Amino acid sequence: MAEVLVVVEASQAAGVKKVTLEMLTIARTLGSPSAVVFGDAAALTDKLAEYGAEKIYNATGDDVENFLVAPKATAVAALVQQVQPAAVLLASTQEGKEIAGRLAVKLDNGLLTDAVDVAADGTATQVVFAGAGIVKSKVTRGLPIVTIRPNSTTPTPQPATPALEQLTVAVSEGDKLTKVVERVTEQKGSRPELTEASIVVSGGRGVGNADNFKLVEELADLLGGAVGASRAAVDSGYYPHQFQVGQTGKTVSPQLYVALGISGAIQHRAGMQTSKTIVAVNKDAEAPIFELADYGVVGDLFKIVPQAADEIRKRK
Repeated sequence: MAEVLVVVEASQAAGVKKVTLEMLTIARTLGSPSAVVFGDAAALTDKLAEYGAEKIYNATGDDVENFLVAPKATAVAALVQQVQPAAVLLASTQEGKEIAGRLAVKLDNGLLTDAVDVAADGTATQVVFAGAGIVKSKVTRGLPIVTIRPNSTTPTPQPATPALEQLTVAVSEGDKLTKVVERVTEQKGSRPELTEASIVVSGGRGVGNADNFKLVEELADLLGGAVGASRAAVDSGYYPHQFQVGQTGKTVSPQLYVALGISGAIQHRAGMQTSKTIVAVNKDAEAPIFELADYGVVGDLFKIVPQAADEIRKRK
């Protein structure tokens, strides 16, 4: 069975990211999963093995770790030419998509982005036109190079005993034009990361102001979820841009999405409409968000959310 290369998304602080486990799960339908790790793989091996990685390619050294994505794309391209995999899967993150784009150019290969699934024959399922349609796509040149949208599938363990192989990376001077001069570790709270959370509670313009976002945070914490915000809320200064959900923000696909005071403009819907269950609270009965919601409550969120929070506390 041909290998399927999965470019690992991970950090030393958080370990293997959930999207990597999703990609390993999808990879098993295409062939034999092989993980590609940049940086020390020692702390990641157990988790990768738990989710089916049969081989781990580990690329380390200054040429990979002290520059931006260009050396990584060069390393993956060389590995593709060496092992002739059935497919290459990367995460639909900022870095993942840039590596994928560079890889496609280097290999003169087709590229599919933001897929939510990949069939055994390499056909990718994509949500397109800001969520207005679903299409099936295949590359017409080369092997499937596909970026996978986080929270597209449920990761399923399938333990394996991976062989570890060190990669020797030969990069050109052109790959070293952008150097990493400093790394700052972002302070993490107790909430899950927005794009990986199984529950997201988002607030919009209807929340009113930045202080009122404490209500959104409280409900998110009670549910064990992440906090999001609409573009209108971010533009109004209610919440930082890094938590924006939408076409110009982050794309989420949790099991439960709670929209508080969000009208549901197409820009926002593009970032969350693949959520499994959507609950909306809005005082405007004609708000577009209700067209998408599985459950909708028409009313004042400042009355409804505290009542919901009290009920959740009683059941804990």
